[in-house]
Amino acid sequence: MPELLTPPAPAAAPAAHDDSLGIDREFVLHLARMPALALVWVAAGAAAHQLWALAFPTTTNYGPLAVICAGMILAAFIDGWALKVPNWVTMPLVLSGWMLGLLHDLNVPVDAGTGGFQMSLLGTAVGLGLLLPILLIGGVGAGDVKMQMGFGAWVGAYFGATGPAGPADLTHLHTAGVVFWAFAFGAIAGGAFGLVMILMRRKWGANVHMVREIFTDLQLIASGSPGVASDRAQERRKIWDKLPYGIPLCVGFLLYLAWVLPLGG
Repeated sequence: MPELLTPPAPAAAPAAHDDSLGIDREFVLHLARMPALALVWVAAGAAAHQLWALAFPTTTNYGPLAVICAGMILAAFIDGWALKVPNWVTMPLVLSGWMLGLLHDLNVPVDAGTGGFQMSLLGTAVGLGLLLPILLIGGVGAGDVKMQMGFGAWVGAYFGATGPAGPADLTHLHTAGVVFWAFAFGAIAGGAFGLVMILMRRKWGANVHMVREIFTDLQLIASGSPGVASDRAQERRKIWDKLPYGIPLCVGFLLYLAWVLPLGG
């Protein structure tokens, strides 16, 4: 009986040449979209300014504030739905705030804002600084921080150091103060949201333990060990009930602006 011959195995296909140079192309494309989205927000701010001027010609033009409030509402909605605020929302808001400030420096009349690029950076930095300690102990997510940074960037470009141009006297509204008090309103709203969650879930012992752990983390940060506090917070995130903090932040921002701005002026 003739011996059966085993056909030779097919030659392996040559490996595809990797010409990526170690660069994550998807990440690069993701970054490349950010300036384009930022330009959309800038255009929306300019359009809102024109629409406000047509609808309320005798009042201070709050068109750009309406746009950033819409951005905050969008971020809060996504945070409530997905428990995270994506970069495609937050980073373009930050960049667009800087762009508006730069346009003001160049005397381009896009809106009634008086803050330049430096004031927009200041608003961004204040927004970051206020939430950074809370981020380190796991109280908020990075998306919430970038959300507040975007708010600060637009506030800086709009309010500047002397308030926007218009009939209403808003010279007392400095960028740093607006960002701080809007954050304070958001913190109060966040406390109220958290209290409601505690009362509804009735995990008294677990909540007391969590508060003690948070105070320990704050002591670690104050003593110069933020990394240890951050690691402890990451471990707790696996077991605690999550609050989409973008929602109370947004509520606080809107309440503060509604309280401080003369809507008829």
